[in-house]
Order: sequence, then C-alpha cells, then structure tokens
Amino acid sequence: MKIHEYQAKNLFGKYRIPVPKGNVAAHGDEAVRIAEELSGFPVVVKAQIHAGGRGRGGGIRLAASSDEVRFVADEMIGMNLITRQTGPAGRLVKKVLVEEGLTIVQEFYLSILVDRASAGIMVMASSAGGVNIEETAARTPEKIIKVFINPLSGLQPYHCRQAGFGLGLEGSELKQFMTLLASLYRLFVDYDCSLVEINPLVVTADGRLMALDAKVDVDSNALFRQKDIASFFDENEVDPLEAEAEKYQLKYINLGGTIGNLVNGAGLAMATMDIIKKAGASPANFLDVGGGASSEMVEHGLRIILCDTHVKGVLINIFGGILRCDVLAEGVVRAAGKTKINVPVVIRMEGTNVKQGRRILAESGLNFMTATDLGDAAEKVAAIAGN
Repeated sequence: MKIHEYQAKNLFGKYRIPVPKGNVAAHGDEAVRIAEELSGFPVVVKAQIHAGGRGRGGGIRLAASSDEVRFVADEMIGMNLITRQTGPAGRLVKKVLVEEGLTIVQEFYLSILVDRASAGIMVMASSAGGVNIEETAARTPEKIIKVFINPLSGLQPYHCRQAGFGLGLEGSELKQFMTLLASLYRLFVDYDCSLVEINPLVVTADGRLMALDAKVDVDSNALFRQKDIASFFDENEVDPLEAEAEKYQLKYINLGGTIGNLVNGAGLAMATMDIIKKAGASPANFLDVGGGASSEMVEHGLRIILCDTHVKGVLINIFGGILRCDVLAEGVVRAAGKTKINVPVVIRMEGTNVKQGRRILAESGLNFMTATDLGDAAEKVAAIAGN
C-alpha cells in the first residue's frame, strides 16, 4: 500500500530522520497559515498524490510570499495532475504539503527495497539524486551503488560505510548518513515495507543531511498488523473498481483492455490473459477470485468487471477444485440476474461438479457461450475481439 509524502515524513519523524519543517493543507488559507509559521520565504508547495514526477507536471512549486502561497495552493488543490506515473488520466490533488525552503549544495538518491533476486534486502544509492532513477540506471549505471543485506543478520555498520563511501561522503556528512540509513532500515523492517525511498536526500548549505522527499510502500499483506498504516489508506488514490474489489477480498487489477476475465488462481489468470492476447485482444483486468471463493464473490467479481465501460466481452475460466463449478455457475447466474449483461460471456470450466455447473448455466435461460477447452475459449474470444 502506498501512502502520501506527508504521511511518510511523519513516520520519518518517529525515527528521527531529518525532514524539512512543514505541514499539510487542504485549502489556500490553511497553506498561508502554515507558511507564515515557518522560518521565512521562500517555501515549497507540493501536491500530494501517489505518484512521482510531480515537479515536471507542475506539482512542486516555490512561493516567495503569503499571497503567492495562497495562489499556488488554490491552483494546485482541485487540479488533475498528470505525471509519467499517473498515466494520461492523472490524479486529483486534494491536499498540498507546505515546507520550508532550503539552500541545497548536493543531492543524492537513497532507497531500501526488497530484492527478489537475492531473496534479501537491498540498499540502493546514487550521487545523481533528484531525477528519475531509471534514467540514471540507463544512462550512467556506474553512479548506482547497491548494497545487499541478509535480512536474518540485518543492517551492519559496514553496510552503511559501503553506501556512504560510494556516495563520496566523509566526516560529519558520513556520520549523519550512517545514522540516517540505520534509522531508515529500522523503519523499513518495523513497518513491513517493500520500498522506502528518499529522492532527493540533500546536503544543505549548513552541512545537514535532509530527506527532501519521502516515499513509503507497505506490503498490503501485512496491514493486519500495521493498523496505523492501514488508517492512511486514501481511496481517492486507488482505481474505483480496485477499491470495490478490495471490499470483497478479490484480487483485481484494472489493465485498461477490452476483454474482462474472471479466474480462480493467479497462475491460471496469467495464462488466461495470455490466451486473450493470443486471440488478438487485450485483457481488461486481472481478477483472481481465489480457490475458496463463494458464489457471492463470483457474483461481485463479474459485476465489477461489467462496470468497466471498456469491456466488450468476458472470459470466465475456472478449474473446479475448492471452488466447485456449480458454485461458480450459481454466482454467474445470480450476477446476471442483478446486472444487465450486454456483452458476450464465454465460460470455460473443468473440474469438480462440472456437469452440475453446466446444467445450471443451461437451465438459466441466459445466453452464455460455453467453451470445451482453452483452444475453444481462445477462438470464441477472438470472435468477440473481431466485433
């Protein structure tokens, strides 16, 4: 789960990771009040959305007076901010972070993330901070420092020195960096994070290291024990259909294609999307109802798919095991009774109680297309895609 920058900086404060003074505002007058409580002008006004690249999209701006703070804040709040990470739809800005301005002499990139290749944790740092790290990796990979950590033994002082020396730090700056990195690692572990990122980490004119930005991603599977993080959830930053699916414990991701699919099992879902692509169409979603889904979950899943206005057809691909085929069929029929289905629906199912499931569909009086196997399902999806 992603959280906003101001929320991440509140967490940083708990671990004594230095951040600029500031606060969050929901309207211009509040932004002015915050700015006037800081040490002076200029101040920085930053749009709060779950996406990077805000500066290039006009979501981070300097303000040199109270009037300018009010103007900038009122202009940002309510705008649809488009960045390289939001896609063309953009994100609605509802709050801004107002922070003190700093005189910066150097910028770095610093992050801690789960590294699946090594089955461990990786510290990534670079002397090229404040820019897209992907661009740095492509153009100047020699500027990226990677330090690998065994999660069983944890972060050690030599890890901190390795990263700090790699950035060219020494003296007081190196000492500050080692303390900061140790604190950042504790936060990463304590909050079950998949990523903690500071871009940029800056050195100010008076020699202080400061986290100018903050990004924290928490493993959603750990939210049951991270109650304070769960309270940070912002439904405005999530696709409405994905938020609706979450209510029913459905694994749904909107992919923007035209063929919806409902499947039980992540592996089968991936294979089903491959079938859709091979048929010449594009999957509208990933939707795994799970092996133990009830007919109600199937009903909700199909309803959510049909709420996507881009969907021109639906492929339901079920291998009956714990989720029996008759339970699937009951859920599909129930959803059809509550939702107007105005697109073709192809159903392929095999496994437990498949005969009962097919009978339920046949006796429903609904116009479903049944597929005998994956090849047959692909041909029927191709016919839909060609319409």
